[in-house]
Amino acid sequence: MAVQPHFLLLTYPAQGHINPALQFAKGLTRIGVLVTLVTSLSAGRRMSKTLFPDGVSFVTFSDGYDDGFKPEDDRDHFTSELKRRGSQTLNELIVDSAKEGKPVTCLVYTMLLQWAAEVARAQHLPAALLWIQPATVFDIYYYYFNGYGDIFNNCKDTSYAIELPGLPPFASRDLPSFVLPSNTYTFAIQMFQEQLEQLSQETNPKVLVNSFDALELGAMSATEKFNLIGIGPLIPSAFLDGKDPLDKSFGGDIFQGSEDYTEWLDSKTKSSVVYVSFGSFLVLSKQQIEEIARGLVDSGLPFLWVIRDEQKKNEEKEEEEDHPSACREAILERQGMIVPWCCQVEVLSHPSIGCFVTHCGWNSTLESLVSEVPVVAFPHWTDQGTNAKLIADVWKTGVRVAANEEGIVKGDEIKRCLDLVMAHGKMGEDIRKNAKKWKDLARDAVKEGGSSDKNLKAFVQEVGQGCF
Repeated sequence: MAVQPHFLLLTYPAQGHINPALQFAKGLTRIGVLVTLVTSLSAGRRMSKTLFPDGVSFVTFSDGYDDGFKPEDDRDHFTSELKRRGSQTLNELIVDSAKEGKPVTCLVYTMLLQWAAEVARAQHLPAALLWIQPATVFDIYYYYFNGYGDIFNNCKDTSYAIELPGLPPFASRDLPSFVLPSNTYTFAIQMFQEQLEQLSQETNPKVLVNSFDALELGAMSATEKFNLIGIGPLIPSAFLDGKDPLDKSFGGDIFQGSEDYTEWLDSKTKSSVVYVSFGSFLVLSKQQIEEIARGLVDSGLPFLWVIRDEQKKNEEKEEEEDHPSACREAILERQGMIVPWCCQVEVLSHPSIGCFVTHCGWNSTLESLVSEVPVVAFPHWTDQGTNAKLIADVWKTGVRVAANEEGIVKGDEIKRCLDLVMAHGKMGEDIRKNAKKWKDLARDAVKEGGSSDKNLKAFVQEVGQGCF
């Protein structure tokens, strides 16, 4: 008698990891897989209102930081406790599941949790990494640790172009910040090295990538050592194939409350609104906030701007006002709307949105592609520079801002980029045409018989042999 395949899905307790992991879990249930989603208690507490579909069980464990990791906390201690307690939880779940007649078929884990592969090997289970950044970034890390490391040192020269097999040429600003000579986050690059070393110990290492074949055709096959499998974009079904209605608690930014911004968007004309958001982690300087405000006001365009509570607290620390000072009343009352949160995929799919000013996190990048929204790329660190490169130069769905010598993007530069994207000149029209092309290709990938649909089913079939 066939046993229903059962996947353990372990995700790092951060929103950028959990959102795609949730969508991956939902995709697995559609093809008959039981999923046990595992993460830290700190994330679980913020997900109290999340509604899980049939077939998904949710398990949390204490990593010793139940209120979440804070900048002042000891990172090494946090990492070691996450590994120790997480490994214990996974082992217990694997044993208990077998006793209950629901043996675990496969262990899938997101980035920064490379120790999960050790648990899988000890339990004689297949494992796979769920890579939540583009395949291009995975390849760059691979090359950095496998024979090309020295050429990255030349990135001190901003005019130097790095060429890697199967990838476009990169300037220093196009590379993940952790591989640059200026990187101060040594723990991060060490973790990526450990990630690749763990994968190398697998007999048939598999990397499930939140991307799709047409989007990164060369990058998916750039490294022979690892099997990169495009199974994305991991976006709520409501915005891809429309099979499931939007469940905001499950499908979007799940850790916040809600704001009534839809009525304001409804009042605007088609493709007229600039949406501005820098993700769930980044905190900008007061000076940069003021320059963004100035650029938006000078553009004359209506805008919806997400300014999180953490951003406001940072401004208060600088003993400044709690909102941008430039034309504050005009911003709030006449030209734009500022909110602490929104359901991003819902906003991007609204017909009034004409442009997305974004930090270029990978989730946001995919959401803009799926929603056919042109981009003003405003990257800061980690993979964002590479994503911005892809947006501006490879997919050509937007333009990229240029910072001054102090690292500040001035208001005039922001206005210039908005004018290019929102205007009806040739460049704006080409960007919009490309945005439509990639939206159609993204939706083709996930529909029945599409590349991502076939890739996911083939992966489940391979690791779950005997379950069907």
